[in-house]
Amino acid sequence: MTDPRPLAWPPAPIKTERLVLRESESRDRAAVIELNASPEVGTYLGGPRPRAELERMVPEVPGRRPGFFVVELDGAMIGTIELNWRAPERPGYRRPEVGETELGYLFMPEAWGYGYATEACTAALDWFADALPGEPVVLTTQTANDRSMRLAAKLGCTEVERYEAWGAEQWFGVWSSVTPPA
Repeated sequence: MTDPRPLAWPPAPIKTERLVLRESESRDRAAVIELNASPEVGTYLGGPRPRAELERMVPEVPGRRPGFFVVELDGAMIGTIELNWRAPERPGYRRPEVGETELGYLFMPEAWGYGYATEACTAALDWFADALPGEPVVLTTQTANDRSMRLAAKLGCTEVERYEAWGAEQWFGVWSSVTPPA
């Protein structure tokens, strides 16, 4: 099912102090495969995907859909960010009352620890808040994933619940561009 909301895509590239968020291009295919085949990246995602499977499955232009951004540093892809609409029938759909858009991100291990994920996710969330004002965004991560837990806090996500799934404790939070009344 496709996202029923009016979302102009693709946007102009989003530039931050150090990064560019842009629509995917065919030159990103090899890096997307590398990212998804990485054992480090797959640690909290059920493990890396087999490279041969990725070679068969990843299209010429990977992630060509609204909400999929390539994160670029000095002309090289270092990660991806996704703002995906969550259809109600999607497995794992947890709490429709707190939002139907989910933030996802993957970064190359060599890009970890420099604040790129915070910078890129903040830019993507700002873009989303302008595109769909007031709409919340949800984020799910394993509680064992310290880096993602810190990123959720830096982004201003609020914990909604914790639950068990896929053999691990999961954290489910929500981000909103609207400040609740005091």
